Amino acid sequence: MKKLFFLAVALCCSISLFAQTDFSGTWKLNNSKSKLGEQFSMAPKTIVVAQKGNDISVEKHSEFQGNEFTSTDKYTLDGKECVNKGFMDTEKKSKAVWDGEKKSLTVTSKIPMQGETMTVTEIFSMKDGAMVIQSKASSSYGDLEETQVFDKK
Repeated sequence: MKKLFFLAVALCCSISLFAQTDFSGTWKLNNSKSKLGEQFSMAPKTIVVAQKGNDISVEKHSEFQGNEFTSTDKYTLDGKECVNKGFMDTEKKSKAVWDGEKKSLTVTSKIPMQGETMTVTEIFSMKDGAMVIQSKASSSYGDLEETQVFDKK
């Protein structure tokens, strides 16, 4: 009986050890908890995440200069390069990589813009039931860093 008990405990521990964070759901931006750019923000108003197995889809509903738009990016969770539609029909090349404990996911994207390349890094994590995205964009135009906090709808 003791062996069976220890086997069950070991199995539960190993399952939780290898479990990865699941970001699936519909998430609404919480402006009061976020730290956004004062003059410009990259934060979408809503994000819909569908995560299954080795795949994740991130649909962002944003607004810029009074116009609403939606972008959808699909990534594999194995660190391989993924290509999605970028600005003005360019190709956005991204890699999604888990941290060692699979608690946070870093997506690094290279986006061509007017003969240059902008690098965007987004680190997805969970804190107190909210999805947090640490976002940084770098280009010759400058850098922009934000902490975007999303509550589950």
